[in-house]
Amino acid sequence: MIYQALSCLAEELNSFFKLKLSIAEEKVILSGLINADGTIAIPGENKIVITLVNLEKETLQKLPSKAVTNSFGNQNAPLQINIYVLFSAYFSSNNYEESLRFISFIMAYFQGKNVFTQSNTPNMDPKMEKLSIEIVDLSMDALSNLWSLLGAKYMPSVLYKVRMLHFDESVIREFRPGISKIDNQSKTN
Repeated sequence: MIYQALSCLAEELNSFFKLKLSIAEEKVILSGLINADGTIAIPGENKIVITLVNLEKETLQKLPSKAVTNSFGNQNAPLQINIYVLFSAYFSSNNYEESLRFISFIMAYFQGKNVFTQSNTPNMDPKMEKLSIEIVDLSMDALSNLWSLLGAKYMPSVLYKVRMLHFDESVIREFRPGISKIDNQSKTN
């Protein structure tokens, strides 16, 4: 579900950039910033990199009740999470102005379209009901900590919170058929 949400956002942004800038190149990619060995994980330059930086359980859940007909089943409650996504501009050093331009485009895009549904986003996975996007303000200390955690040098970037991914595979953990008839006959020895 996380991959589907992030790839949907990447597709939407790539379509936006192709239309707005009349380019054919895919500018937005999903990638980590740094490999485990400390090398750069981003393929190519002059890209906007979407990186998952955190997950959190949504605490204000509205859970629908599901009835199991004529049986007793134990189901786990659906899990709803929010994800924190960093949009970083990985541009060559002589292209710093473009990195700022692309970060501005991303902010403008999400300001204009901050809710994604099946009706306004045809390529959205049918299992996703809705994604809401909101910018996250970070203090300088929090920003420094984030980039240290990622193991990368600062790049022009913006952090967004994506609400809510709904995980409900409706897996019944235990199934007990309902009682349909009581047999009152006594046991014979």
